[in-house]
Amino acid sequence: MLENPRSPRVRAVAKLTKRAARQETGLYLLEGPQAAREALVWRPDTLIELYATPSAWEKHQDIRDAASDADVDVEFASEAVIEAMADTVTPQGIIAVARQVPTSVRDIFADDPKLIVICEEVRDPGNLGTIIRAADAVGADAVILTGRTVDPFNPKVVRATTGSLFHLPVAVGIELADAAGRARSAGLRIVAADVGGEDFVDHRGTLAEPTAWVFGNEARGLDDDALALVDLSLRLPIYGRAESLNLATAASVCLYESAFAQRAGNGPE
Repeated sequence: MLENPRSPRVRAVAKLTKRAARQETGLYLLEGPQAAREALVWRPDTLIELYATPSAWEKHQDIRDAASDADVDVEFASEAVIEAMADTVTPQGIIAVARQVPTSVRDIFADDPKLIVICEEVRDPGNLGTIIRAADAVGADAVILTGRTVDPFNPKVVRATTGSLFHLPVAVGIELADAAGRARSAGLRIVAADVGGEDFVDHRGTLAEPTAWVFGNEARGLDDDALALVDLSLRLPIYGRAESLNLATAASVCLYESAFAQRAGNGPE
């Protein structure tokens, strides 16, 4: 059992909370039983190390079964070691280390996508994680993160996805102009969520078409150069007294509207 929270091995895992270490190693941190379970079930090939306290391992029969099915060994560690490795205060006794395996943007568009999410300069980890989770929930084909968007392997992003990071392709580091050009070439309409856009309700019918949604920065939205790349900008109406919607909430509404429209069969023949 690993018992020394100051050992080089423990410190190496703990460094993965920092972007520099993730970039240098190509690895990232998974904290808690939910993340470990989803990785074991959906992407066991990416797992490098799995650590657990004996009590946490005993508690989670499903994780033991998933690890056995995936032929992944666990290494037991003390509570102090797990806490030293983790980004959170309460990691729930389980930590894993995985390889970053982003999808290439070329592969995303090779699969004839119908609903794509493009995030341009989304900086809040919680927002990005929730958008990825919403994209997964609506059955989107992929999420594309431009180079100015927060690292999807940031521990806070990983936690906010609640496992959805392992369920759909995620591409990183692409320029918005490149992503938009590829989307348009693949036959997708590029639609931006923007407070200065046209009324969402007036254009709901167009969402049955293959669509690439573009979501921008939480504070500034999309700049003029970004908006020049899209086919249509839409704003969600505010019927009450709220000043605005949180980015992740607005993105969830937009994506569900697209999912409803596409599944209703109202698109063009």
